Amino acid sequence: MTATLTPRPPATRRTERGGFLRALHAEWTKFRTVRGWVLAMAGALLVTIAVGLLGTAAPAPGGRGAGSASYPKGPGGEAVNDSFYFVHRTLTGDGALTVPLRSLTGAADTGTGRTAQGAQPWAKAGIIVKESLTQGSPYAAVMATGGHGVRMQYDYTHDMAGPSGKAAQESPRWLRLVRSGDSLTGYASTDGSHWTEVGRAKLPGLARTVRAGLFATSPEAKQETAAGTGFSPAVATGTFGRPDLTGDWSQSAWSGTQVGGDAGTSGSYTNTTEGGFTQTDGGGFTVTGAGDIAPVVGGPVMGVGFSVENFLVGTFAGLIVVIAVGTVFITGEYRRGLLRTTVAATPLRGRVLGAKALVAGGVAFAVGLVAAAITVPVGERSARGRGFHVFPVTSATEARVMVGTGLVCAAATVLALGVGALLRRSGTAVALVIASIVLPFLLAVSGVLPPGASEWLLRVTPAAGFAIQQTLPRYAQVLSVYEPSTGYYPLAPWAGLAVLCGYAALAFGLAVVRLRGRDV
Repeated sequence: MTATLTPRPPATRRTERGGFLRALHAEWTKFRTVRGWVLAMAGALLVTIAVGLLGTAAPAPGGRGAGSASYPKGPGGEAVNDSFYFVHRTLTGDGALTVPLRSLTGAADTGTGRTAQGAQPWAKAGIIVKESLTQGSPYAAVMATGGHGVRMQYDYTHDMAGPSGKAAQESPRWLRLVRSGDSLTGYASTDGSHWTEVGRAKLPGLARTVRAGLFATSPEAKQETAAGTGFSPAVATGTFGRPDLTGDWSQSAWSGTQVGGDAGTSGSYTNTTEGGFTQTDGGGFTVTGAGDIAPVVGGPVMGVGFSVENFLVGTFAGLIVVIAVGTVFITGEYRRGLLRTTVAATPLRGRVLGAKALVAGGVAFAVGLVAAAITVPVGERSARGRGFHVFPVTSATEARVMVGTGLVCAAATVLALGVGALLRRSGTAVALVIASIVLPFLLAVSGVLPPGASEWLLRVTPAAGFAIQQTLPRYAQVLSVYEPSTGYYPLAPWAGLAVLCGYAALAFGLAVVRLRGRDV
């Protein structure tokens, strides 16, 4: 015998929708007529804005004036470091540059009065084609590094691995860069006869006449000291054989230029006299430089400027308030015995809790969104006016951060509502939710815990939701401290938010089950 499923008539579905809308309207009426809840949400908005702006209101270091700070921007609009020593001539149209790199050496100041010898892992020396001497202009380069073999890099964010090994007198690395229109191809060889393609780059709109030649640079070196992890100055020196040129090269002598007025935020020094070159009798060159050709990342940003999420540091303070309101929105009815009246008017208890979640979560979302929409542009304008760098992001990223802040507040409120329904005690529920969201966040980003413990907290606790606010990119080819204390979360933005939402959904589901299974 086959069972036949009879669909509910449209009138029944309309009745259910109408019943939920009536419940939603009733909960909204409750919320807006309790002056304490409304004032508390207004306070959450104000405290989020105030803490965010006051937390980034320090005067700029070194007495820099208004408008004096800005990052160079690469072809994609990203903030970049573009500081290195460049020995160059002009190339018009297609051509190629081939040169043996006979050694790459370096030195770093350890900060203890001693100098550590040896090229740092991301020290670079090689050949580069660059549209101009302006910081942030398009480029492609093939190079040897101190610890990552031969690489081809272009336009700051792109990195391709070539043959491994270090350049040394007994085992030089031959490098070749070939231009054809707006395409550049990098090659490497150990003997100058047998070549391996390292990678190809396409630089749309590359000028017909470009600068090309030899370069050396070395980012700051990571050092472990008694005081902790930090950075210290470093320089790199590349020893090159005689360059071999094909194509329409200028007939003028090779020129040496320090690109960038200093070594950049991940660079090593601000005294440009440390860079330079000498030419040998055989036509080769020794080039010394410091700095980096790479995107800006979080660690250095913290010392000289702000990222978008810095202006939203007040989110944790606002969350404390919305968590309290979300909890009392349900526990207050238990305490006053009003939940019986609510359930009598709306017998479906899951519908009651759903309506409460939509009302409280919706108000919290609006608080977070508006706070972020005010704090971010005001904070950016104020920071730039005081001479700070502000890490640039796309409009889409900024919108994601603002909406994400609202979603964090909404999810935290629903979590608080669920925990409040389960425990039925305001103080205990508020303390538990704050301890699961705000406390792990503060411990992780303050740097008081080891990096591993901080990352663990931001993976498995509801505090993972703060990842939705992160804007700082991570690059394998850039030396930095990629830790929560410098703005790097272990989970991607939406993955972190999903963890928080998962906790909120679990608490809400358990609350619905308990509300249905016992008297009110």
